[in-house]
Amino acid sequence: MFSPGGFNAVRDNWRSQGVYRRLNLLDQLAARYTCITFDKRESGRSGGRVQRIGWLDYAVQGKGLLDHLGIARAHLMGGCVGCSIVTTFAVAHPEAVASMVLYSPAGGPRYRLTQHERLGRHLAYVAEHGLAQVVALAGTTDAPFTQDPRLGPWVTVLRRDADFAEAYARLDTGRYTALVAGMARVLFDRDTAPGPEPEDLLQLDVPALVVPGEDASHAPSAARYLQECLPRAEYWDAPVSEQTEQSAPARLLEFLDANKI
Repeated sequence: MFSPGGFNAVRDNWRSQGVYRRLNLLDQLAARYTCITFDKRESGRSGGRVQRIGWLDYAVQGKGLLDHLGIARAHLMGGCVGCSIVTTFAVAHPEAVASMVLYSPAGGPRYRLTQHERLGRHLAYVAEHGLAQVVALAGTTDAPFTQDPRLGPWVTVLRRDADFAEAYARLDTGRYTALVAGMARVLFDRDTAPGPEPEDLLQLDVPALVVPGEDASHAPSAARYLQECLPRAEYWDAPVSEQTEQSAPARLLEFLDANKI
């Protein structure tokens, strides 16, 4: 299960964030299936590495976890930005994916603009104050990057790992700026659901259930795009107001049971 929450995609978000707070998805799914949740790299208690991160780098973390657990094939579920990771995983390793649940995919034009602005504000702070000041700022607040863009995508690791923070403060600012600018371009390159190219999605022979969101970061158009590109997609055409603790887990379990491993 690839957690919702953007750059702060931690396992607890399945119970505490947005629509997931009221759906009780995790508890109801766990009554029938083994649910593997984890903090995405650079989030929560996971580590990180300063690099130009792309969607495949996030998918590699999930594949590595399944390999470590000895699980050759699994259902994948993503919430929010986790949907982009799930589809990337499926394109890279279709043999390992029994099905995909894509819940409230992140995407849409305002989502892209917001992400570019957030990373741009971080780089503006770095240009004015330097990376050592980013480290100092991270120690004065508990805010995630999504709430305070000055902190940057590695803020959680800066707080948890003193050696990482020391090395981060010494990085060349010019190279760091190029790296982060490249992340913005690679991760958020389209006005719909980011991730694999549509030509790759169109070749994907994996059952998928797409559940739409309906706000600036989870545009319904992003969910429809995935429906259009995935040959074996089912689309649950339910507005968020009708996605309830009773209806949503039941719909997901119906789909999973129909595609049992």
